[in-house]
Amino acid sequence: MVEKNPITPEGYARLREELHHLRTVARPAIIVQIAVAREHGDLKENAEYHAAREKQSFIEGRVKTLEENLSRAEVIDPSKVQSSRVAFGANVTLNNTDTDDEVVYRILGADEADLNQGSISVTSPLARSLLGKEVGDEVTVRMPGGERHYEVVAIEFK
Repeated sequence: MVEKNPITPEGYARLREELHHLRTVARPAIIVQIAVAREHGDLKENAEYHAAREKQSFIEGRVKTLEENLSRAEVIDPSKVQSSRVAFGANVTLNNTDTDDEVVYRILGADEADLNQGSISVTSPLARSLLGKEVGDEVTVRMPGGERHYEVVAIEFK
């Protein structure tokens, strides 16, 4: 059975856009670069040719990954979720009970998660420990830096 990959409508659109760009812009451009590099002669010592072939390999790998991820995508619109429990798409405000620091994370699919943007993957240890929790619940999570203790302060779906 193929495992579904939860994703927001925005994330799905971004992946489709990237795939379209790779297919219609990047692929044709790299084919031209390879052809031009071939005209420069001996392929064994042609750095331009080898760099272009390497870039082509990267593009083809990314196309394959995107096609696979899109085929497994399960689009979920968080703004339509009505729940008092933590679930995919939730913005969760947590209080670190050891340091009293507050953090807010949005729980997204692996293709969308970006810690620098305040989002974590639904498959991450922290997100997995939060799923199904309600405001006031406490969780203990083993992180690379050691155990952390959090209290769920707020849950919001936007």
